[in-house]
Amino acid sequence: MSKRSPTEAVHDLCLAFDDSEAHHSHGFPDFRVNGKVFAQYAVNHHGDGRVALWLNSPDGSQQDCVAMDSESYFVPPYLGPRGWLGVNLDKNLSWDEIQYQVAEAYLHTSRSTELIEDVIPDVPPPTHPIDPVEFDAFNDPDCRRQLEKIRSFCFSLPEVTEVPQFGNPSFKAGKKTFATAYVVGGAPCAEIWVGKDQQSTLITDDRFSIPRYTGHNGWIQLKLKGPDCMDIFRELAVDSYKHFALKRMLKELEEDSK
Repeated sequence: MSKRSPTEAVHDLCLAFDDSEAHHSHGFPDFRVNGKVFAQYAVNHHGDGRVALWLNSPDGSQQDCVAMDSESYFVPPYLGPRGWLGVNLDKNLSWDEIQYQVAEAYLHTSRSTELIEDVIPDVPPPTHPIDPVEFDAFNDPDCRRQLEKIRSFCFSLPEVTEVPQFGNPSFKAGKKTFATAYVVGGAPCAEIWVGKDQQSTLITDDRFSIPRYTGHNGWIQLKLKGPDCMDIFRELAVDSYKHFALKRMLKELEEDSK
């Protein structure tokens, strides 16, 4: 039997229902029927450590399932207050039970009157766990090496701490984030504050781009490629640090540089 990942099994399962379609959102697919989402696939969402499905299950299903088995089921973020059910794919549940839960969400969303026994598909289960790099892109050796370089430099600055921010390693000068590392399309990147005035100059280098959510506040994204990429990062990161650091931290930085 060929290797079959949870991602492949989920994709085949959710598309086995009549009129279902896959749409990609924030890097992972959601699955729709008649334009409405009945399932979302989420791998390590914001660093939560889960391989999971979020399902638009019938009223009361979330409460009953979580009360019955809180290791296998959970209340997902954002959609949980609307009754959606989180299903861990790598815990106690059998593949038959997972198929049942997805079928129930499909029927609920499509408003079909079919019996659940008539729509449960027969889809082969996964045979292997999630790929480590798919679970966390920093498990890729090249990405991990760049992260360690970023981490080493940031920790050389006074009073820097590392915290997860939306699942990505972020570095704070005191209480303010001044740099974040993440991976886009398999390429390690860093996000640093440079100020709006510098953005237009920097983006003449194709390694730079203005990030979607923070660009309006003067942040820039740097793709860490090329032999000089870490030198560029260090120069920009120290300026970003200085922008957010407290006076005592700047004083210590100045003393360290003498």
